[in-house]
Amino acid sequence: MQLKILIVDHEPDILEFLDSSLTREGFKVLRASTSEEALKKIFENPDLIVLELQLPKMDGFEVSKKIRSTSGFERIPIVLLTAKSDESVEILGLETGASDFIKKPVSAKKFVARIKSNLRNVTNKYPEEILPAKIFAGPLEIDRDKYRVLIDGKEKVFPKKEFEILFHLASNPSYVFNRESLLRTIWGNDVYVVERTIDVHIRKIRQKLGKHSGLIETLKGVGYRFKKIK
Repeated sequence: MQLKILIVDHEPDILEFLDSSLTREGFKVLRASTSEEALKKIFENPDLIVLELQLPKMDGFEVSKKIRSTSGFERIPIVLLTAKSDESVEILGLETGASDFIKKPVSAKKFVARIKSNLRNVTNKYPEEILPAKIFAGPLEIDRDKYRVLIDGKEKVFPKKEFEILFHLASNPSYVFNRESLLRTIWGNDVYVVERTIDVHIRKIRQKLGKHSGLIETLKGVGYRFKKIK
């Protein structure tokens, strides 16, 4: 599942910079340079909106309010881009629906990290039935309905939780999941499981993947992701 980000900024250089930063991380990017264009682009169903505060004609506060008042977009994450840092701006932004603020100028690394942080729960909103029944990722074929994994055409048995972690990661290539997110998705909120459990399961999955163990990448201090195969 490729997550879709709408970036709204009237400065072409910034728009290009933010677009390329997210595209390199595997996101699909939608672009808008005016408030009017942004309000049309939301109907392409982005998973998150990055919205410049100082837009001409209609500022980011007003655009955020209009998005929030549109049916189906009441809870979409909206991240405001702003060069302002005073508390009143932040309070007004939160009151008009912003989920977070990113202060300009921002590095590509920090920008992507903040976007991923705001997307932690996005994939959980998708019902299971719209996920693909099978995933083909390089040497892997993962069949959700049969709980079956083929590696280089040969079946390998994965216990249920290991299978679910592998399927979840492979469904979202390049997206980084922290341990808390994986625990919540795989075990749910009502079961107490320590975060170390994820590390143990990932290690066992890698052992079964053998020479393809590198498909699951570790971002130290952040979490895990499934390597995007071009």
